[in-house]
Amino acid sequence: MSPMKQATYSSRTADKFVVRLPDGMRNRVQEVAKNHHRSMNSEIIARLEQSLLQEAAFGDEPAVRIDSPELTLNERELLQRFRQLSHRQQNALVSLIAHDTELATEES
Repeated sequence: MSPMKQATYSSRTADKFVVRLPDGMRNRVQEVAKNHHRSMNSEIIARLEQSLLQEAAFGDEPAVRIDSPELTLNERELLQRFRQLSHRQQNALVSLIAHDTELATEES
């Protein structure tokens, strides 16, 4: 996957939307943003973008066929097992992998 592009806009001209957060969520977002060296706004935008990209990638119609000659035997098995997961489980797994990749990048 390619890295996400940074939005190029001014805070004065950016679209604004008020969000009501459940109790405790603001503090959780603040802590995660601090750990990622981002503003809370940037953290929320990054997570929304990741979620939307994942949703687009996991549309109802599979993009890659299991019998595709481009896939190795291990890739076929992973893809088959991945598709057996619920959308929620798929998203959780992709988020976990993305988080591990981000941590590995930070450590480098």
